[in-house]
Amino acid sequence: MADWPLHCPDCDRSMEWKGYVLCLREEDEKRVCRSLWRCPDRVLWWHWADRQDEPLERCPVPNLVR
Repeated sequence: MADWPLHCPDCDRSMEWKGYVLCLREEDEKRVCRSLWRCPDRVLWWHWADRQDEPLERCPVPNLVR
């Protein structure tokens, strides 16, 4: 499991957890939640909730969370 709180890959500051988004994971055709994180610079990051050890990815739809 990832260290808490998570740190932004760009600025290395602590991020705020913003919730979950249900998505379709194309590689296995499963509906799985992504966990959303926002850094102090307002960049939105996410990762698969069931794969927390994988690196964060920049969210391609940052308007999901205000």
